[in-house]
Amino acid sequence: MNSDATENTAAPMDRHSELNPPQRDAVTTLSGPLLVLAGAGTGKTRVITARTAELIRSGIAADRILCVTFTNKAAREMQGRIAAQLGGGRRAQKPWVSTFHSLCVRILRQEITALGYPLTFSICDRRDQESIARTALRDIRVGDKTMRPGDLVNRISRWKSAGVTPDTATAHTENDLDFLSAVAFRKYQIALKTSAAVDFDDLLLLTNQLFCEFPDVLSRQQQRFDHVLVDEYQDTNTSQFQIIESLVREHDNLCVVGDDDQSIYGWRGAEVEHILGFQSHFPGAKVVRLEDNYRCTAEILDLANRLVRHNRGRHDKKLIPHKTSGEAVRFAEFPDEVSEAENVVREIKYLVNELEVSIGDIAILFRTNEQPRLFETELRRSKLNYILMGGQSFFDRREIRDMLAYLKAIAQPKDEVSLLRIINTPARGIGNSTVEKLLERSVRQRAGMWDVIPVAIAQKEISAKAGAALGKFQQLLNRYREQFQRAPHDMARIAHQLMDEIDYEGEIQKQYKDPQQQIMRSEMLDQFIESINEYVKRSDHPSLAGYLEDAALEGRDEESDQEKELEQNALKLMTLHSAKGLEFPRVYMVGMEENLLPHRRSIDGDDSQIAEERRLAYVGITRAKDHLTLCRAASRKKFGKSRPSLPSRFLFEMRSDSESAIAT
Repeated sequence: MNSDATENTAAPMDRHSELNPPQRDAVTTLSGPLLVLAGAGTGKTRVITARTAELIRSGIAADRILCVTFTNKAAREMQGRIAAQLGGGRRAQKPWVSTFHSLCVRILRQEITALGYPLTFSICDRRDQESIARTALRDIRVGDKTMRPGDLVNRISRWKSAGVTPDTATAHTENDLDFLSAVAFRKYQIALKTSAAVDFDDLLLLTNQLFCEFPDVLSRQQQRFDHVLVDEYQDTNTSQFQIIESLVREHDNLCVVGDDDQSIYGWRGAEVEHILGFQSHFPGAKVVRLEDNYRCTAEILDLANRLVRHNRGRHDKKLIPHKTSGEAVRFAEFPDEVSEAENVVREIKYLVNELEVSIGDIAILFRTNEQPRLFETELRRSKLNYILMGGQSFFDRREIRDMLAYLKAIAQPKDEVSLLRIINTPARGIGNSTVEKLLERSVRQRAGMWDVIPVAIAQKEISAKAGAALGKFQQLLNRYREQFQRAPHDMARIAHQLMDEIDYEGEIQKQYKDPQQQIMRSEMLDQFIESINEYVKRSDHPSLAGYLEDAALEGRDEESDQEKELEQNALKLMTLHSAKGLEFPRVYMVGMEENLLPHRRSIDGDDSQIAEERRLAYVGITRAKDHLTLCRAASRKKFGKSRPSLPSRFLFEMRSDSESAIAT
C-alpha cells in the first residue's frame, strides 16, 4: 500500500495524537469562520499547518487553499511543516503560502492594468519613497523645517494602511500639517504612477481598489480559493482585513489564528479590533482557545497572566503552564542606568565564564533604541560576544542599493527614481546641472526624461559631451535589458558582467579609503550576485522583474536577516518589538520604568496606547523560557542631569498586593 493510501486510512485521532484537545478541535474544524486564539507558546504554527494538511486530506485541492502570514520566514516555515505533515507521497501538493504583500503582488501582476499601471511596475523602497516625497514637498514649497520627507512618507503610509487614498486624504486632516501632507500625497502618488512604480503600501491599497472598483477582478480572485487561513491575525491593518474579507465573502471558509494579547503594532496601522470583533465581522464564527503553554515556567506565566488582565478590551483567556516550576522571577533595582548595564553584564559574564551557560541562550530586551549603548560598552569591555539585532539590512547598504537601481532602470525604463540614483554613479560625465535641466524640461513637457534628451540637445540646453554620455548610458541599459530578457537563467553572470563593465569595484575604491571597508563592500557585492543565483535556482520561470520583486519584498521583511543573526552564538540585544515570535532560555528586560515602558508617548495618549504598551511588556515576559530578570534604574540622565525615575506601573500590576513592587 502506498504512503498516500496509508495516510488516508489512518484514523484522524491517530494523526492528531500529539495535539491537545483544543488544538485537535481547531485542526478538525474544516468549514465556516474559525477564530483560534493562540496564546504565547501554545503551538499556533503546529495548529495552522496541521489544519492545512487536514484540509488537503479531506479532498480540498492544495492550490485551492491560501495561507497568509506576515513574514517570508514564517511563510517558508509554514510551507515546510505542511509538506512534512503530508509526507513524501503528497509533497507535490502545495497550498498557496504567502505574505500579504506577496499575495498582492501576484494579484497586481495579473490585474493592475485596470488601474492604468503597466504589469511590469517596479516596487519602491524606503529611500526611493523619501526621494519622491522630497520632490513633492519642494513642489508645494514646503521646506525640511516644516516637514521632513521621512515624516511625509510615514503619514502617507498610515493613510494607505487605513485605506485612505490621495482623493480622500483631505477629509482626514485635523491641522495645517495634515492638509499640506494631503496635498503632497497627491503629488507623491502622481510621481509614483508616472514612474510606473508603486510603494509597499500601494500593494495593499491598489489591490483593495481593484476589488472595490472592478467586480470582475474580485470574482476572478475569489474563485481561486475555497479556504483561506491567516496567521498573526491580530497584526492586520484595515487594508489587509478588507482584502481577506473580500476573498472569503462567497464562502466564509476563513480560519484566523492570533492573540489579541500580543497585538503590539498599532503604530504601524494594526487594529486589534479585527481579532476582538471577529465574531461580529463573521457571524456564527467558532472560537477555539489555545491556553496550554509549553514554553515558560509557571512563575513566568503567573506574572504574564496577572499583568495582561489589566487590559479591559481583550478575549478572556489564561496561559496554563506545562513546564515544571523553575526559579522565581527576579526584580532588580540599580542606582542609575550605568549601574544597571554594569551589573547585568557582570552577571552574564559570570554565567558564561563560571557556570558555562551558552551565551547564545541569553537576550537583553529593551523598549527604545537609545538603551543598548551602555550595554554594548560593557559587553565589549567584558569581551562577551553579542549582536545588536535589527541592524542595517543587506538591502539597505549603499552598494546593494546602487546595483538594484541599475537592475530597476534596466527592467523598467520609466523608473526615473532609480535612473537618477545611478545616472552618474560611477561618474560618466553627466553632472547635476545636466540632470536638473532635463528634469525641468521633463516637467514642462510632461514627458519622460529619456524622451526630452533629443530636444534638450537640439536646443543646446545640455552640452554635446553630456548628450554623448547620456546616449552611451542609454545604450548600456538597453543592451543589458536585451541580455536579461534573452538569458534569464544566466542572470547572475550578466549582473556580474554589468558590475565589471561600469567598474563598480573602482567606485568602491574611490568611496572608501579604508582597506577593510573596501573588502567588506566587495564581499557584499559577492553576496548580491549569490542572491541572484539563489533566486534563479528556486524559480521555475526566473526573470529580472521577478528577482527585483523578491528583493523588494525581502528588503522590507524585518525577519529576512534575523535568521542568520539568531544562528550566531552570541548574546542578543534587541527591542521588545523585534523579540516577538522568539524565545530564549534567559531574558533580561531592562529599563522597567515609567516613560520607557510604558513609553512617554503612550502616557500622554489614551488608554488604548497604554494597553498596547502593556501587551508589549507581556510579549517581553513570555519570551523567557526558564529565567527572567526585570531591571530598572532609580535615576537616569536627561540633558546631562541625573533625574529620578519611577518604577513602571507594570511592575506593580504583575506583583500581588502583598508584595512590594521592587526587590533588589
